[in-house]
Amino acid sequence: MPKIEVNEEVFYTLAGGKSRWNTTEEFEAALTCAKAELDEDSDKGLPLAERTLKIELNDTNRPDLWSTAGCARQIRVYNDTKRNEYPFFSKPNDIKKTDRKVMVKESVKQVRPFLAGFVASGREISDPLLRDMIQTQEKLAWNFGRKRRTISMGLYRTSLIKWPIIYRGADPDSVSFVPLQWDSELTLREILKQHPKGREYAFILEKEPVHPLLTDLQGFILSYPPIINSNDIGAVQVGDSEIFIELTGSDIASLTLAASIVACDLADNGFNIEPVEVVYEYDTPFGRNVVTPYYFQEPVFCSLALVEKFLGENLKADECVKALQRMGVRAEKAVSLERGQAGGKSEGVCAWPPEYRNDFLHAVDVAEDVMIGRSLDSFKPQRPGDFTVGRLLPLTLFSRQVKEILIGMGYQEMIYNYLGSRRDLVENMRGDGDRIIRISNPMTENYEYVRDSILASLLSSESVSGHSVYPHRIFEVGKIAFRDEAENYGTVTRQFAGILHAGAEANFNTAAGQLQTLFYYLSREYDVEESDDPRFIPGRAASILYKGKKAGVFGEIHPEALENWGITIPCTACELDIDILIEE
Repeated sequence: MPKIEVNEEVFYTLAGGKSRWNTTEEFEAALTCAKAELDEDSDKGLPLAERTLKIELNDTNRPDLWSTAGCARQIRVYNDTKRNEYPFFSKPNDIKKTDRKVMVKESVKQVRPFLAGFVASGREISDPLLRDMIQTQEKLAWNFGRKRRTISMGLYRTSLIKWPIIYRGADPDSVSFVPLQWDSELTLREILKQHPKGREYAFILEKEPVHPLLTDLQGFILSYPPIINSNDIGAVQVGDSEIFIELTGSDIASLTLAASIVACDLADNGFNIEPVEVVYEYDTPFGRNVVTPYYFQEPVFCSLALVEKFLGENLKADECVKALQRMGVRAEKAVSLERGQAGGKSEGVCAWPPEYRNDFLHAVDVAEDVMIGRSLDSFKPQRPGDFTVGRLLPLTLFSRQVKEILIGMGYQEMIYNYLGSRRDLVENMRGDGDRIIRISNPMTENYEYVRDSILASLLSSESVSGHSVYPHRIFEVGKIAFRDEAENYGTVTRQFAGILHAGAEANFNTAAGQLQTLFYYLSREYDVEESDDPRFIPGRAASILYKGKKAGVFGEIHPEALENWGITIPCTACELDIDILIEE
């Protein structure tokens, strides 16, 4: 979970004053509204201005909390029930006027197509504030921006900039400048090989023929996003009173939200925010002319019936509105349909996410904010009304039987994460990703997709097991999920068994024999037919049919898939739908 270090004096000031809490226990209780915990208290032997609090955030869906101002804002609003106003935001039908412009050229579209930015002025940057801005920059870029791949952020000294700013693609071997914390010019390609930040983030751009570049009207370089700023315009210092903040990336919604978060943080710190117009030479989801900070979020309706279902109490609309206001959410009573649901309209509340939030994916998210805003302590404890005897589900019992048989056949059980990267789950497996489920706001690209097969997990283990004596026989029985338009929510979750055999003797015949043994001990009959599954070698794979339904597939893993994983020995695999085998 994200952890932030905050200056104690600044944090308490932004949160409404330390006088709110008489003890550390009271302060820790106040943090719960931001789903936060005090990880480490400050050293009380230091002067107040030098004390540091370490706070752990337990919600990865709220990047707005990953800063001093953001976390303090949630606590202040929760206690004062007064929303912050940010009049500098543009909306689709209400565009702010500004003379500051960034021209985005067609040449950068294929490598890093989107940009958002604004100017902050009106007060000098202090040392604690600069440290916090750098921390926010790194947290957003590393966690929310997937190690700068989809979001990166730069700060610049506005006094040295001649507007408009140009964002374009450049030849990495023909453009050079002095990067931050360096004393000589390097080409973009040399930065990736020699500069510490270049080596750290080279994986983002090293294979691209064109690299992004940010310059002003006179051609002076601001930065080489997402790698490094220049050593003059991009060297913001304590005492600067006007700065330009830009964010570039490949996901315009996440990028725009990150810019909104930083703008709100600086506004809370007393800065004046001046919007910047981003003018594209190509179409984007927000249009060709976008004035940022930009409010793009959609309202979400939540019925009172759903609130009662999840919270266990019959709340009135006015109570829900008041609870949401304590969370900084603008809300009002409404009669409408819930997102993605059919049927008649119902009474409830319509909630507009604050400018710095975009985590209302479903009405359940609104109900959660109602719960937190009302306070968990306000809900009365309730004893269970029914006496029940716990027992295992038939699916669990049958899954255990499958495991015991496979262990008896010489296989070793494995346990894996249900989330993975597109590279592992799709590209390495020669798939097209047409049914895989993507997480809309993942922490990192390594946990961005829900697995739709167990085989990728098994092959990942085999890829690092070449030093072990062969043969290798491993399996896992667990959940997979994939998209299915026939289901109410468009997805389906199934219990599957994945089996892998690696060794010189691994071939279609041995896989068929192992499958026959498994079904014999399960007292099940099955049929097979030829399969064209791209994960397997054509002609050496078969689909498993149980009572006429496809229940799985087995065969020899395709050499290209083995090469993708770095596996140099033949492998056979089987994937079996456990749910189908226990259907009546």
